[in-house]
Amino acid sequence: MAKYFDVHPENPQRRTITNVAESIRSGALVAYPTDSCYALGCQLGSRDGIDRIRSIRNLDDRHHFTLVCQNFAQLGQFVQVDNDVFRAIKAATPGSYTFILPATKEVPRQLLHPKKKTVGVRIPDHVVTQALLTELGEPLLSSTLLLPDEEEPLTQGWEIKERLEHVVDVVLDSGDCGTEPTTVIDFSGGELEVVRRGAGDVSRFE
Repeated sequence: MAKYFDVHPENPQRRTITNVAESIRSGALVAYPTDSCYALGCQLGSRDGIDRIRSIRNLDDRHHFTLVCQNFAQLGQFVQVDNDVFRAIKAATPGSYTFILPATKEVPRQLLHPKKKTVGVRIPDHVVTQALLTELGEPLLSSTLLLPDEEEPLTQGWEIKERLEHVVDVVLDSGDCGTEPTTVIDFSGGELEVVRRGAGDVSRFE
């Protein structure tokens, strides 16, 4: 049965954030809030976490997992970014965007798109997420909490606890954070491609 933590959205309790981070380091799968909607997250190298996310969301091996990063310096360790892309991403972060880019060797193989060798990265503009990332000291491997055959992600922590308490280990609730997933921008093919229009403003890339 999942542990449930309720934190203040603007001033999250440090002890709670520390407890959740320690659980993640111990292999826990967590449902947590972001600046677009709730997400599933686990430690970067957790094969079990990846398998559990795939199972919950019914994902195939072509799904782009996302590395949720604390800042641009951290993001730059895991993806290859040229000067033009650097400027575009820098101007849009932190924010509700996911960027698909060629991965560096720092990214575990099981996270990569099998053909493109790419991975999704993002820097969220959310106090609770940033507090958790600061405590972890590394990116959080994530995927939007969108269940199979449902059109919108889950957005209430108590509902996530009720519906997923036997398949996740921790639910971190900071209140409603919206139902719209991130805007996804693919920079990996040489030309910018808008893969998904979501919470982030696409106009800055068009």
